[in-house]
Amino acid sequence: MQATQAAQATQGTQATREKVLIDGAMGEGGGQVLRSALTLAMLKQLSVEIVNIRAKRNKPGLLRQHLTCVKAAQQVCGATVEGDQLGSQRVIFTPGKVTAGNYHFAIGSAGSTALVCQTVLPVLAVAKGESSLSFEGGTHAKAAPSLSFLQNAYFPVLRLMGVGIELAIERLGFYPAGGGRWSLKLTPAKALRPFHLSENPIKPLNLAKHLSITALVSLLPRSIAEREVSKAKALLSLPEHPATVTDVASPGPGNILMLQVDQGGYCNQFDITGEPGISAESVAKRAVGRLNKLLQSGAAVEEQLADQLLLPMVLAGGGSFTTTKPSLHTTTNVEVIRAFGGVAVDVTAAGKQRWRVSVVGA
Repeated sequence: MQATQAAQATQGTQATREKVLIDGAMGEGGGQVLRSALTLAMLKQLSVEIVNIRAKRNKPGLLRQHLTCVKAAQQVCGATVEGDQLGSQRVIFTPGKVTAGNYHFAIGSAGSTALVCQTVLPVLAVAKGESSLSFEGGTHAKAAPSLSFLQNAYFPVLRLMGVGIELAIERLGFYPAGGGRWSLKLTPAKALRPFHLSENPIKPLNLAKHLSITALVSLLPRSIAEREVSKAKALLSLPEHPATVTDVASPGPGNILMLQVDQGGYCNQFDITGEPGISAESVAKRAVGRLNKLLQSGAAVEEQLADQLLLPMVLAGGGSFTTTKPSLHTTTNVEVIRAFGGVAVDVTAAGKQRWRVSVVGA
């Protein structure tokens, strides 16, 4: 995204003092537009109308996991909602006061519990009082951040900002069976600390000191995970590097390969969920490819974590990081944030393969 493009006015949105109108077809046109709009509506205490929800998906409108996000947001702030039915392509959400407490969210399918969590966690992270959240549904699927990603990459950054998070995992839930169960205890920060992640000290030559390789497997041959690990080590020219293969409890079959790079206080994680018809070697190639992309750029944050850090920066009223070329998910999130106002978001090229993203409070 070029600097001139980043400075252009948001298209497909309109903000007034009473209501923010969001076109769900903007940018990537998926569920992220809905989730970010719900979070920002609660944070800003503004009514939001979201139209054309998931317009660019094969099955537009609210699926079960998206409806659960709406219901979860409604529950934590006592919102009034219109259009909260399966298949709905228009939702009007008018938030009340966000209230800390004990909440349970069950999707009833293999839909992503991580995405439900990310809808409500940011606002509860600045609420008055501790909260306990429990989730039932999917934890690992290809089209959403995994619970392992939250655990190893997303939550550590929130802790750097001053949020207390204690995670407990009862069992994982791979797509398509789902059935995962997990919970967290959340202690809000008195004042969120903005973070600035500018340079990546990890280079190919010192990667081995900071790299962890882990593969999880459920109800599938252990050899699948072993082949993923072996291929990843070969591609990274680290044949003797230690790795962990773990059999996990889950209602259905599943597998994920994770390459974790310890950045000192936070982690970049590159995970790929195994799929039928995709070889173990292909899974490893995808994960290593993403890792190498970050190392070559010299950026501090990989593109999927970059997308997830924007809303926490809005909550903190500032912050910055460098990343590889922003994904469509990231640029879409920027558009939604700009529609609500209150902060300035700047995305500028900082080199051939590196971009700087910054948020400044208005």
